[in-house]
Amino acid sequence: MSDLIFSVFPNENFVDLGLYQSGKEQCSPAHSFGPAARTHFLFHYVLSGTGRLFADDSKGVTREYQIKSGQGFMLFPRQICTYIADQKLPWEYVWLEFDGLRAKEIIEIAGLTADNPVYRAHAKDLGDQMKREMLYIAEHGNASPFHLIGHLYLFIDYLSRSSATLRLSQEGRVRDFYIKEALTYIEQNFQNDISVEGIAEFCGLNRSYFGRIFKETVGKSPQEFLMNYRMVKAAELLKLTGFSIGDIANAVGYPNQLHFSRAFKNVYGMSPREWRNKNRIRE
Repeated sequence: MSDLIFSVFPNENFVDLGLYQSGKEQCSPAHSFGPAARTHFLFHYVLSGTGRLFADDSKGVTREYQIKSGQGFMLFPRQICTYIADQKLPWEYVWLEFDGLRAKEIIEIAGLTADNPVYRAHAKDLGDQMKREMLYIAEHGNASPFHLIGHLYLFIDYLSRSSATLRLSQEGRVRDFYIKEALTYIEQNFQNDISVEGIAEFCGLNRSYFGRIFKETVGKSPQEFLMNYRMVKAAELLKLTGFSIGDIANAVGYPNQLHFSRAFKNVYGMSPREWRNKNRIRE
């Protein structure tokens, strides 16, 4: 029998980086999971023992990785994978499932990709700190959401700083600067009548070049990101306030309520009114 600790994070209101589940397991010999695809990013760190990961790379080719104590592996959304504990020395691992508007950017900074999913620490002290943060989250599933999100950010910091694959070229640093400028501009102006052209102009970039590097870094086009950001903010207002649908539409940059309702349904699969009826927090 496997020795398992598992918890599901109860709050979905964290936009930039959110936690979905965490856990720790001492696997039985040859214990396996998959083949399956995840919805979010899922990182495993091996505490002891060893096992094998079979994961599709960016071209859909299945690769095999032998992973041992002190290493980890990242699973990506929609990536088909299977992982199997060793028959003689089964692994014990801790895991975190997370996602958010900046998750892809953070993971790329750490140097982890579908073609390079194995984590190896180049600095033992930072790797140990990362492990401690993962164990803390897994073992304190009943802590407050803000408390756990704080530890998730510490985990991300230690993951990126300890990764042996961390390589930021000069071009990468410049690109990262522009993307952060664009994200900050969106966060501060999403309620106004802003456009992709306006964001690119604010950053001092050509629109087509800006659109390309934004999609490559964030994983969504600027239009998709802006719409999703507005809809997340709208969902917060629907859940937490009694504002009318029209007022909320205006508050997130949609003067036309019909256009807002269509955009909201495109993201959440139901009208704003239906979503509010299902999710409204009532005192």
